[in-house]
Amino acid sequence: MNYKQFGRLEFDVSVLGFGAMRFPEKEGKIDEQESTKMIHSAIEHGVNYIDTAWPYHKEMSELFLGNALKKGYRDKVKIATKLPCWFIEKQEDCDTYLNNQLKRLKTDHIDFYLLHGLFSSRWEQVLSIKMLDWAKKAIKDGRIENLGFSFHGTYSLFADIIDYYDWDFCQIQYNYMNEDFQAGTKGLEYAYKNEVPVVIMEPLLGGLLANPQGKIKKIWDASGLNPVDVAFRWLWNKKEVTTVLSGMSSLKQLEQNINLADKPDYDKLTIEENKVIEQVVKAYKELNPVPCTQCEYCLPCPQGVNIPRNFNLYNQAVIYDHIFLGKSHYNWHTEESARAGACIQCGECEEKCPQNIKISELMPKIHEALLFKEGEV
Repeated sequence: MNYKQFGRLEFDVSVLGFGAMRFPEKEGKIDEQESTKMIHSAIEHGVNYIDTAWPYHKEMSELFLGNALKKGYRDKVKIATKLPCWFIEKQEDCDTYLNNQLKRLKTDHIDFYLLHGLFSSRWEQVLSIKMLDWAKKAIKDGRIENLGFSFHGTYSLFADIIDYYDWDFCQIQYNYMNEDFQAGTKGLEYAYKNEVPVVIMEPLLGGLLANPQGKIKKIWDASGLNPVDVAFRWLWNKKEVTTVLSGMSSLKQLEQNINLADKPDYDKLTIEENKVIEQVVKAYKELNPVPCTQCEYCLPCPQGVNIPRNFNLYNQAVIYDHIFLGKSHYNWHTEESARAGACIQCGECEEKCPQNIKISELMPKIHEALLFKEGEV
């Protein structure tokens, strides 16, 4: 296993981290026997960073991990989990959740604690409740060792959050298709510049980049390259990336990823491989139903609608044939005021759009497509 220093900390982290949100299941629940094998095998092969969260696996991931890490395994890894900020109404709630998580995980401290899923309104909530003041107390009393945040907002907000506090680390969604999405490459580089280590989530977009279809599959087949191998090495090739989380669902996936992370040249990409990635990205973008280039000339919208983000979420849902991907980001990680549904069809944006997109016509359709319907989740 290859390792990298975790920023300023005296800790070398495995370049492959274990994301505990996609364990194999049996009858709708975590398959504890198979999943425990995976956790133990990962640790025995050098993985020393496991990332979980309160809501994962219907709020059962932490409890499962607490049991799986018995018999000395807890001492061999760092655990990362997250404060479910959306449930926090007052500072005392933070203690309630953290103390519960310590019990679930059967530990007296959390090595890496994150404020979960920050975007604009959630960050405002963090500030209004003074969660950072609370976190300092939890660090002082030893329940938390290192504080960070996971992120699902815009780059400008990401930079503001990085500047606001002396973070130990942060976590962003990032892959070769998301260079301009959320924090993106600019955010990755900004965090690195400010000496904040970056943990990567969704390196394969929930597995979508691992199973290409149609013209994308033809590109990979013609290249003779493995899309999973290349996606991971594309990330590891960036000096700003500290570790990459993988939500593995089988022992086979675990073995494949460990083999990648074991290689001496795990972080190297050839010129030819970079060219294939460029072809794949171009081919995916050609599938976009809305020809938005994310130039942002349409902003600011008088109503606060984030027009490029809405187009991006809709395009991703269509090109990957995964409507739930778009819906989850639209409903859970986008303020209501920024959603397509807030558009009043004033037409001001259309005068500025160099692609001549009929934005006013598309916004209601996108809202209808991406809004969760009653009983859907």
